This record gives sequence, C-alpha cells and structure tokens, in this order.
Amino acid sequence: MQSGAEPRTLPVLRGSGLYDRVDYRLIETPEQKDSIYLMRYKAYLHGGLILPSESRRIIDSYDDAPNAWIFGIYLDGELCSSIRLHVLTSECRMSYTTELFGDVLHGRLDRGEVFIDPARFAADPEKAKRFPELPYVTLRLAYLACDHFNADTGLAMVRTDHQAFYRRVFLHETITEPRAFPGWHSKKVTLMASDFRTLREKVLTRFPILRSSAFERRMLFERSSAQLPVIDLPEFAFERATMVPRS
Repeated sequence: MQSGAEPRTLPVLRGSGLYDRVDYRLIETPEQKDSIYLMRYKAYLHGGLILPSESRRIIDSYDDAPNAWIFGIYLDGELCSSIRLHVLTSECRMSYTTELFGDVLHGRLDRGEVFIDPARFAADPEKAKRFPELPYVTLRLAYLACDHFNADTGLAMVRTDHQAFYRRVFLHETITEPRAFPGWHSKKVTLMASDFRTLREKVLTRFPILRSSAFERRMLFERSSAQLPVIDLPEFAFERATMVPRS
C-alpha cells in the first residue's frame, strides 16, 4: 500500500467515543476527489516520497477504474485520511499492484482467486500527529471489503519500512522482493499478502475494531455499477473496542 502516513504500532484508543466520531464517505464528486488528491500530495511530500510540483495534486489513471472505491475518512467532519480499494478478479484486474507485481498475481487471478488491494493510503500530516489511530481506522475498510467481496486474499503493496505494521496487525507475509514504485524517488515497495479466510477469526479476535455487520458493508460498498462477487456472511455484533490486540 502506498502511504505518505507513517503507521504507528498499537496505539491506545484515547477516549472511548473516538470511533463514533469517524465517518467513512465514498468519494464521488469532483470537489471531493480534488480534496483527496491534494491530501495525497501533502502526505507524500511530507513523507519524502515525491518532489514538489506545481499541481499540488496526486492523481493517477486508476482513480477512475471500475473496480476501485475511493474513501475519505472524516473525524468530526474534517477529512483526515483516504484510501482506494481495488477488487481484483479474473475479469477485472486494474490496479497499480497488478501492474507492478503482475508476474505474481495474474496466474492466481487466472485460477479464479479474488483479491482486495488497498492503495493510495494517505493521511493529513497534521491530523496524523493528533490521531495515531488513523492507520487502524483507515485500513479497517480493507478488511471490511475482504468480507463483503468474499476475498481469498488481502494484499498490501507496502513501503519496505512499513512491513512490520502489516505483519503485526493483518498477519501479512512478504511475498516479493522490493521494487521501485512509479513516481517515487526515494522508496521501494514490496507485496505482502495473507489468506483472509484462514486468518480472519484470529485477526478479528486480536483486533475487534475490524469487525463489521453485513449492513455496514452494504452501505459502504454496494453501488449500481458494481458487478463483483458479494459475500453473505453471518452477522457479527460490532464491538466498540480499543485498538490494542488481545493476548
């Protein structure tokens, strides 16, 4: 996952009502998209991933891919972070991850596997300092997507210096060597993955914040143009829990 935000490890939820202040919004209008592109630029520039540009925006062709969902994460009504989720199937493979790691993924897609591919994770630099829980709140969407689309595998195209976070939270394993990412001048990325169905309950037990209901997932991901597989899992009682894993 490309990120200008530095994931923290195991922050404590500071205030029991934080999650109730979070709003996930599907980004659809030109004005909403522009705010996301601007925040990406600020995050990546702050993280030393890109050089300054006159446009002050980070946009790519995959933002309009039919298998992509762009979300803004708002806290108390203010945009704090964003993520783009791709659902990769044998029929629809559009993403930077398949472009960069196609030699690893295309064969598995040919066999019918379904992947959730989170990309373009970015957080407002100032808000990231104030709310170290943002990586958990933001990446929760990727786990919900795995449930909703009945994914076999969760992916993460990750900066090499961020691998420990994904290994610890999502039990991802590194499956490729580091490779250069288009447009980044100083960092490489590696591909990480985990078997969602095998590890799901273990991850949810450690991090109950990742639980969701079928209703929440439908509200987030269903749209008239989506022609992708949807899961019908048993309901889970959503837990307003801390973001510290259980032992």
